[in-house]
Amino acid sequence: MMSSLKLSFEHDGQVARVALAAPKANIVDQAMMAALAAAFDDLRNRPQLKVMILTAEGPHFSFGASVQEHLPEHVGTMLPRFSALLGQMLELPAVTLAAVRGQCLGGGFELALACDFIVAEEGAAFACPEIKLAVFPPAAAVLLPVRIGVSRAAELVLTGAAWSAAQAAGAGLIVQTAPQGQGQLEATVEAWIRDHFLARSPVALRYGVRAARLPLRRALQEDLPQLERMYLDELMAESDAVEGLRAFMEKREPHWEKSWEKRGALR
Repeated sequence: MMSSLKLSFEHDGQVARVALAAPKANIVDQAMMAALAAAFDDLRNRPQLKVMILTAEGPHFSFGASVQEHLPEHVGTMLPRFSALLGQMLELPAVTLAAVRGQCLGGGFELALACDFIVAEEGAAFACPEIKLAVFPPAAAVLLPVRIGVSRAAELVLTGAAWSAAQAAGAGLIVQTAPQGQGQLEATVEAWIRDHFLARSPVALRYGVRAARLPLRRALQEDLPQLERMYLDELMAESDAVEGLRAFMEKREPHWEKSWEKRGALR
């Protein structure tokens, strides 16, 4: 497995642990996406598998996708690849669980949203900060309404606000919180999967996850392609989108286009 990702097995192959291994940011760039895709391909062919835990090394789950790869010269490749990766996750024949500590942002948050469950440390934070860079998160925009409802999804997508673990749990996004401290998250996840899944039939779980994920799969298959086209064909043609991304990379304030003046001049 590539150094940016670690794949290991527990409980006689019934549990797989997929760990983002590029701390502290664990950026989900295209190299990380390729490593994740290879890991998920491996897991599809393990009939004894009951649970896949998606976790991360270091103090943070992930700061999200690469900002540089959102620029026009890269985004046409990056965005479809990331969407395909989420589709792979929803086809995994086992329960999927994201174990989150620290910051879980942007594309990292979208990976967690594609899991069946999220368990998080009490100090974890979840956010879709893309709007602050003059773009938006297509996958979160279709997955969040299914998971927590339209109004709460709009709060995250349109404000870029960060939710604490307590807020996320209150919205039903987190199934279990873990105390902060060495090994507490791992112990909480272990107890949770032991209580709910290790004694279950892998065949029953395989069919159960297909049934439980139906709304998420429908959102990815029917709605996400529409948002991808809007993002690539329309948003990325706007100067504000490129300006927002470049300003973030250059650590400066963005200068937004006064598009209303331009439209007025054309009348």
